Amino acid sequence: MAFTPIDFTILFIYMIAVTLLGSWLGRHQKSTRDYFLGDRNLPWGAVCFSVVATETSTLTFISIPGLAYLTNLNFLQLAVGYILGRIIISFVLLPAYYRGELSTAYEFLGQRYGMNIRKFSSVIFQITRLLADGVRLFATAIPLSIITGWSFPVSIAVIGIFTIIYTYFGGIRAVVWIDVLQMGIYLGGSIIAGIYLLHLLPHGWSDVVAAARPENKFEFIYLGFEKGWKEFFTINYTLITSIIGGAFLSMASHGTDQLIVQRLLTCNNLKSSQKALITSGVIVFFQFALFLVIGLMMYAFYHGQPIGPGSAFLSRSDQLFPKFIVEVLPPGLSGVIIAGVFAAAMSTLSGSLNSLASSSMLDLYKSRFGKNNSPKRDLLISRIFTAIWGVIFIGGALLFTDMNNPVVELGLGIASFTYGGMLGVFFLGIFSKKTSEMTALVAQWSSIYFMTWIIGVTGVVQNVIIAINVIAFLWIFMKTQTRRYQIALLILIIAISALLRSVEPIRFGWPWYVFIGSSVTLLVGLILTYIVQGKNE
Repeated sequence: MAFTPIDFTILFIYMIAVTLLGSWLGRHQKSTRDYFLGDRNLPWGAVCFSVVATETSTLTFISIPGLAYLTNLNFLQLAVGYILGRIIISFVLLPAYYRGELSTAYEFLGQRYGMNIRKFSSVIFQITRLLADGVRLFATAIPLSIITGWSFPVSIAVIGIFTIIYTYFGGIRAVVWIDVLQMGIYLGGSIIAGIYLLHLLPHGWSDVVAAARPENKFEFIYLGFEKGWKEFFTINYTLITSIIGGAFLSMASHGTDQLIVQRLLTCNNLKSSQKALITSGVIVFFQFALFLVIGLMMYAFYHGQPIGPGSAFLSRSDQLFPKFIVEVLPPGLSGVIIAGVFAAAMSTLSGSLNSLASSSMLDLYKSRFGKNNSPKRDLLISRIFTAIWGVIFIGGALLFTDMNNPVVELGLGIASFTYGGMLGVFFLGIFSKKTSEMTALVAQWSSIYFMTWIIGVTGVVQNVIIAINVIAFLWIFMKTQTRRYQIALLILIIAISALLRSVEPIRFGWPWYVFIGSSVTLLVGLILTYIVQGKNE
């Protein structure tokens, strides 16, 4: 069964409606406070759903069912860590944000350390979002390309342009309320698809159990203690790895990433923001469970046909759900589900555009060039930043069209280069009152560079990460005021470069990346604080 004119009509109406609604919601904007913070009066329930919709993205929608098809339910253990991380952030970082009435996460670093680290962290955030959400934009182009036969560049451009338009005019208020709508579409569509899939199986859920149980696919908790300690840390989804790694990943993504923090700052008080964040973790747990169970049902429906290079069925697991949508679902329903795919992607991308614009405007531009601007001019410049980042996103997404990595882990892995350093420098600022700005800068940079060795990437991504680290090193070196820091920087870059060139990286599962990066930041930061840093600092 192919994608019919009815399906195309549903998809077209959806995208036009979302674009018009977003523009309409932004009609009363008068300042950057309206555009970036929704005048701090959005209800916590809407913010909660917006957080869930933003972090879901197309990666979750199309990749997690395929993950369950290939393995089991172990991935769900991560959601337990995610909830723990959100609870910690709610009572550690959110109070600091609300005490200072901050507009961006990195404004906290500016108040605690100084403007250099605020700008540095803002730029690192922008690079991270570009790389991570470039993957997300490419992931959305996968089902669109399968459906329409368009090339990846054309598919990416179509998705990007519609998202740019409603984000440009609507601001964060439009982003949040459309996220609520989009969450209803993709979650409702997924539930309907699951019910229809179950209806196709001759004996319903009994067929799922019969197919999945012999392969141990219902396994939720996996301890992994039977492995040696070296192999244990390479396994992605053991209970310990998932709880610790998931908690640190969630603390970084929801406590230091402007993409999520910006939404949390739109609530009118701290208590509402805390409720939105913690509740979102519970919803994500059940959402993961839904997508994983759909994967198990497809395993029964397709009789466990193998997926991988050279397979006559599918070469990649992220093609599984799109294939089912296009070939199996009836006309109309497939259009709704694909609209859900777009909803998941557009909610993440629109939030990224608005958060990148806010970081560019408030952390970088406003502090240097726009101090005397009128509110109207600031609003115009903010929208221009949104459009610029949209164009950059489309170009960045094209970098990933030749990569064969599983899409969900690739996107999370890219963010883990910088998440650990970012989280570590926030924790240094809260728990170490003696740490200076220069110490924090060096510690954050060393973590990012060290993670290049730990993750062990190759090709384009490796070249980009190394280039970023070299540029950051030169910038920090020029900012140093004392010979002690210059010597420390040189020792660090020589040591880490030697690791990159001559030592095989120690392999860890990707959920450990943020924990490792944070630990390196804290270790280097504390050493510099008590050994290198001068008393007058």
